[in-house]
Amino acid sequence: MPPTDNRRPTTSNFWKELIKLVVISLAIVIPFRLYIAKPFIVNGASMDPTFETGDYLIVDELTYQFRGPERGSVLIFKYPKDPSKSFIKRVIGLPGETVRIADGKVAIYSDEYPDGLFLDEPYVESKKKESLEYELGPGEYYVLGDNRVGSADSRIWGPVPEANIIGRPIIRFFPPAIFPGASAYDMSNQNNQ
Repeated sequence: MPPTDNRRPTTSNFWKELIKLVVISLAIVIPFRLYIAKPFIVNGASMDPTFETGDYLIVDELTYQFRGPERGSVLIFKYPKDPSKSFIKRVIGLPGETVRIADGKVAIYSDEYPDGLFLDEPYVESKKKESLEYELGPGEYYVLGDNRVGSADSRIWGPVPEANIIGRPIIRFFPPAIFPGASAYDMSNQNNQ
């Protein structure tokens, strides 16, 4: 018969194990939080109906370190006028493109789309009847809120510099949802007019 170990766990062993568990947990959580993902709580109606006030998101901070955002991607970024604040908006225009809005309809002009790419935006419920044009420089992104009537965005304060981009939402904890891929935008539905 094998010998049995009748030793009882001591208080000092408990504390050693607890400290080891805490140190290992912190070694995993801190780098993850600092460099890979961070929480973001939506504040305001600018992204209604896609995101609403109080939605709790996890933001992927890693993807845009290796590639730029695509048209239609939702971004979390530092507000260009006050980098201590973070905003959430949708990418409409990419570096080097011209964004033209006429009567609420958005068109993109570039070498790739000399006749214009007219965006089909099913997530926009009501459009603001306005007209403007903006030419983006290198490393600049034109962003708009999905709630065009109630959003302060690139129409007001200009483009978002690439350096201000924090990341993209990948998980919404409340209400629960997972966002597959980088973009919530289907480019196959776009109209070249």
